Amino acid sequence: MESYDAVIVGGGHNGLVAAAYLARAGRSVLVLERRDEVGGAAVSFRAFPGVDVRLSRYSYLVSLLPRKIIADLGLTLDLRRRRMSSYTPVGDGGLLVDTGDDGRTSASFSALTGSTKDFEAWRRFYAMTSRVAEATFSTLTEPLVSRAELRSRIEPEGWDALFERPIAETLVRMFGDDTVRGVVLTDALIGTFADAGDFRQNLCLLYHVIGNETGDWDVPVGGMGAVTGALASAARTAGARLVTGAEVLSLDPDGSVRYRLGDDEFAVRGGHVLSNVAPRTLARLLGEEPPESPEGAQLKVNMVLSRLPRLRDASVDPREAFGGTFHVNEGYGQLATAYAEAAAGEIPSLPPCEIYCHSLTDPSILGPAERAAGVQTLTLFGLHMPARLFEGRNDAAREEALRATLSSLDSVLAEPIEDCVLRAPDGRSCVEAKTPLDLEAELGLPAGHIFHRDLSWPYAADAAQVGRWGVETEHERVLLCGAGAVRGGGVSGIPGHNAAMAVLSRS
Repeated sequence: MESYDAVIVGGGHNGLVAAAYLARAGRSVLVLERRDEVGGAAVSFRAFPGVDVRLSRYSYLVSLLPRKIIADLGLTLDLRRRRMSSYTPVGDGGLLVDTGDDGRTSASFSALTGSTKDFEAWRRFYAMTSRVAEATFSTLTEPLVSRAELRSRIEPEGWDALFERPIAETLVRMFGDDTVRGVVLTDALIGTFADAGDFRQNLCLLYHVIGNETGDWDVPVGGMGAVTGALASAARTAGARLVTGAEVLSLDPDGSVRYRLGDDEFAVRGGHVLSNVAPRTLARLLGEEPPESPEGAQLKVNMVLSRLPRLRDASVDPREAFGGTFHVNEGYGQLATAYAEAAAGEIPSLPPCEIYCHSLTDPSILGPAERAAGVQTLTLFGLHMPARLFEGRNDAAREEALRATLSSLDSVLAEPIEDCVLRAPDGRSCVEAKTPLDLEAELGLPAGHIFHRDLSWPYAADAAQVGRWGVETEHERVLLCGAGAVRGGGVSGIPGHNAAMAVLSRS
């Protein structure tokens, strides 16, 4: 039986990070990827025949990938900062957050809310989260510390707001305006189906505001495929073997892995087996009882437009509005209504969603003809679309959810988005939607859960876990290296790094 120091199950970005670190340390590494390309959710794709636009089909922005990993692996990446943080249309006006002009942002808050009080609260809130980020982020690529130790590093205000008190309670206390509260709350709901008072909101928000000690979400030039390309190159250059089209069928705690490639089956043995698949999938491969299935809760929509749509707010250029995050019907009350409708088994009547335009910041994803024609992309992430809404009727529910979501978008624009959608040469609209069940079928995400399972606090769960890497399982040779590890989730590479460090620390 062929043997490697490490066999990595799943060639998503975390698996590639682990492979690169281990191979650079002189270990023999085999990566087995079921799909025909590595990268998992971090891939670029020409989704519409005859249209030369490379969309980041699944994940699309980068915040949590540590500069340490980029430097350690010698990655050549251009992660571009967006000046506009967000725009939220409200009636014939809206809220614009311009990171380069506090005066303009303050005036926008005043126009919406009637005073500067919420703007001042906004600045206090994000100054507080920045201090939490500075105290927390570097610990994500170190052995786990205890809860008490992490608490000692974070100021009391930040600890209370993010770790002790439901985030919804903090937002109601700090902000008076419903729209402002909702804009902040959206970062607590990405891929997270949770109501006010649920600490899963705190966890989601925490990981959205601590990336690289700033919480900035940057645009990968070339799309997410460029991130995967750099990681795959680093792994291969270091000597790792990457095999695509290889479906892992089973694995044994002793390190034996059985997989199918084409019509043939193979078996290999790893000194360690690193699992970049969801914990539920890992249990199935081990022949164990799987944990309770998590539930994804988003509708991902990719669009190519012939031009950006006109806004009802004449004071804001659409290029500015769509250059950051464009919030659609994401007021605090609107989010609560959508959650209640979805929890009752109904597709929300006015689905909340957020959008950004990659091509404004990075036109390199457009072909020459598309760029010359002024084509733009829109990436839409719909909230409160849990997998349960699509079970047993995925195709019909996808169409229903897409119609409702585009109608929600139309309600804040000066013209229907359909008037701006590009037609492919075959006449079809350049719009595609992915439900949680689609993500499960295509990427193996359980019920479409983009974090593999609910996020975890970035500290040790108990005394036994202190000093460990948060990737260990009950089997000595089997480690997690994917989003389901402690401190996993998002395009970060952190679980891959930590799994590699766990292996190397044992040598």
